[in-house]
Amino acid sequence: QVQLVESGGTLVQAGGSLRLSCAASGHIFSNYGMGWFRQPPGKEREFVAGISWSGGGTHYADSVKGRFTISRDNAKNTVYLQMNSLKPEDTAHYYCAAPRGTYYGADRSYYDYWGQGTQVTVSS
Repeated sequence: QVQLVESGGTLVQAGGSLRLSCAASGHIFSNYGMGWFRQPPGKEREFVAGISWSGGGTHYADSVKGRFTISRDNAKNTVYLQMNSLKPEDTAHYYCAAPRGTYYGADRSYYDYWGQGTQVTVSS
């Protein structure tokens, strides 16, 4: 059974930075793409960023391009989301997700495994 555990969420001021981590277990981590999603208060869950199995390919939502960076360490079975220049509209519950294969795009239906998420709150 694949398990994903996110950490790193907290309250931060606008303009600040934060790094989220997602530790994976239960599958051969290095064979799979990974993704980060978020769910703002009262809104639907949305794609933030995805990364290929090797880390050589990445994909970002337009709203975070140039500010967020997704990366992974296959030796540690961990994927990261570095968030810079945070804005109040980045406030959301952030989820790590794993597909069954190498997919790392924005379509939520391709992701089968989800963590419990970590809360990020950006104050103005």
